Amino acid sequence: MTHLYSTEQYKTAFITYMEATIKAKEPANLYDPIAYMLRLGGKRIRPILTLMATDLFGGNASAAMDAALAVEMFHSFSLVHDDIMDAAPLRRGKPTVHEKWDANTGILSGDAMLLQAYQLFEGYSPATFKSLVKLFSKTALQVCEGQQYDMDFQQRNDVSLREYTTMIMYKTAVLLAAALKIGAIIAEANRKEADALYRFGENLGLAFQIQDDYLDAFGDMATFGKQIGGDILENKKTFLLLQAMTLASDDQVKALRHWYSIQPEDCTAKIEAVTTIFRESGAVQETQKQIVQYTRKAFEALDTIAVPDAKKEAFRMFGESLMARTV
Repeated sequence: MTHLYSTEQYKTAFITYMEATIKAKEPANLYDPIAYMLRLGGKRIRPILTLMATDLFGGNASAAMDAALAVEMFHSFSLVHDDIMDAAPLRRGKPTVHEKWDANTGILSGDAMLLQAYQLFEGYSPATFKSLVKLFSKTALQVCEGQQYDMDFQQRNDVSLREYTTMIMYKTAVLLAAALKIGAIIAEANRKEADALYRFGENLGLAFQIQDDYLDAFGDMATFGKQIGGDILENKKTFLLLQAMTLASDDQVKALRHWYSIQPEDCTAKIEAVTTIFRESGAVQETQKQIVQYTRKAFEALDTIAVPDAKKEAFRMFGESLMARTV
C-alpha cells in the first residue's frame, strides 16, 4: 500500500472499534465513568497516529487497534486525574467525571483505565508486548513527572525556559511521540526508523504546545474556543512569559512581575499591558521562531525514514495542519 488512509478514515475506524470494545460492566460506578470519558469526543490525535505509524512501516493498522485504544485510554485517564487536581468543572464542554460523579469515583475509575490500558497489550506476541510495555511505562512516568513539574512551577518565580521546555516535553510531547513509536513497534520497524518517528512526534509535540501558549495570548477567540489571555489572567507560566523575562528590559520585567502578582478587576488592562511587553521585548518573535524550529526538526526526523515519500505525505500534512491551526 503506497498511500495511507486519510486521518478521518483512521478516526472513524478507531471510534467504531472503541465503541465495539467498551462494554457496560459491573460495578457500574467504576465502568460508567470510563465509557463516559472515552465518549466525550476530542480529536483522537494519538490513536490515529498509532494506526498511521503501523501502516507507514507496512504493518496492518487493524492489528494496532488495541494498542491505539491503550494510548487513548491512558490519555483519558490522565485527563480525569488532571481535572480533579485542577478542580475543573468542564471537559470538552461537558461536566468532568468528578463533577458528574465525585472525586473518589474519578480517582478509582482513572486507576481502572490505566490498568485496562495495560491489558490491551496482552494480545501481542511476547517480544512485541515487552517492547510496548517498556515504552508505555516510561512514557506514563514521564507524563506524571511533567504534571508534577507543572504543579511545582506554579509556586516558583524562577522557572527557566529550559525547565519549562522539559515540563511540556514530558506533559505533552512524549505521549504524542510514544503513540507513533507504538505503531512502529507493532509493524516491526527497525529501531533506527522507530526512533526517528519518535523524534518527529517529540518535536511536533513541543511545537504544538508552544503554539498553544502563543494562541492563548494572540489567538482569535472565535476560532480558539477559549478566552484569549486566559493564561495571563491565571498568572500561568508560559513559553511567551519566560521568553519575555529573559529578553525584556529591567523596567519591563518589573512590570511583568507586578501584573503576574495581582488579579485586577480590569482584565482587559492586564492582558493589554502584558501582551504589549510580549511584543515589544521580542518574545513574540522568538516564540514564533521556536515553533518554526521545532517543526523543522520534526520534518528533518521524518526525512530520515527510508520509506517512499508518498507514504510520509500524510505525516507531513498532519504536521502542517497542526502548525496552521488557530484552535
